[in-house]
Amino acid sequence: MIITRSPLRISLGGGGTDLPSYYEESEGFLITAAINKFVYITMHENFQDEIWVKYSKIEKVSDIDDMKHPIFREAIKMLGLERDWFEIQSMADIPAGTGLGSSSSFTTALLRCLHEYKGELVTTEQIAREACEIEMGRLREPIGKQDQYIAAYGGIRAMWFRKDGTVDVETLNMSKDTYYNLEDNLVLYFTGFERSASQILKEQDDKTRASNADMKNNLDQVKQMGLDSKRAFETGDLRRFAEIMKHHWEIKKKRSGHMSNPDIDEWYDHAMKNGALGGKLIGAGGGGFLMFYSEDKVRLRDAMKSTGLKEVRFRFENQGTRLVY
Repeated sequence: MIITRSPLRISLGGGGTDLPSYYEESEGFLITAAINKFVYITMHENFQDEIWVKYSKIEKVSDIDDMKHPIFREAIKMLGLERDWFEIQSMADIPAGTGLGSSSSFTTALLRCLHEYKGELVTTEQIAREACEIEMGRLREPIGKQDQYIAAYGGIRAMWFRKDGTVDVETLNMSKDTYYNLEDNLVLYFTGFERSASQILKEQDDKTRASNADMKNNLDQVKQMGLDSKRAFETGDLRRFAEIMKHHWEIKKKRSGHMSNPDIDEWYDHAMKNGALGGKLIGAGGGGFLMFYSEDKVRLRDAMKSTGLKEVRFRFENQGTRLVY
């Protein structure tokens, strides 16, 4: 039995600039953090001449090309395991389609598991690059590189996405007090809406590739807010970070008419009137989790009870993709 896991993530600034359509022209920058919610992969040998994969469905195939789950299929083919017989199962702490990068967490955990099955040593950078190759290269998803890299590396990271496709991953120069205050004052609420990030990101990607001036200007502003957030973290000015996050959400909503909806807007406004200093929707938009920064969480939590939204409490996770067993 092999068990691996990868953390989910929250984006803290600059999200959206990690798509090739942007960074190949302007270079991207963002700050992102792994949290202690995970995707798990378990794997063991199968004594029947089939590959079994279990997720929300169960597939049993003797020919890998018959496998419908695209990431399972491409990862197994990438590592040359088409003629090995085994069973793989995935589990997650948070449902897919909720804006926390679950697809890439799944991919990185799966790759780590398959490499372990083959007895291969693999670096963190290799896991991240291979996950990008599967999702962005082989499957041509219109997504960026943030999720694969933070799932692989863990921690709170600043990332530069260079024009040649390389990624520079940096650890923030953040004091322990700032780290713990940030962790303590961030609050997550599940909106109940699940969506495909690809659908929303495709609109951004298409506009950027078409040299849409409004989209380019929007992403330039978002990148600068990522850099401003880095400065706020490293100087311990978390109220400044909250202001940036609030402005980020206002700018982000302009990218697409599908970014928000009346319910999300109402919940957001309610939180901002009841103790939240800043907030935004996590991920590509359209659903998932609302995240707020509040120094009066008792007031915010009392106020949000009337919305019926479920709070998901979390801590930061310093370990990335890893072998559990």
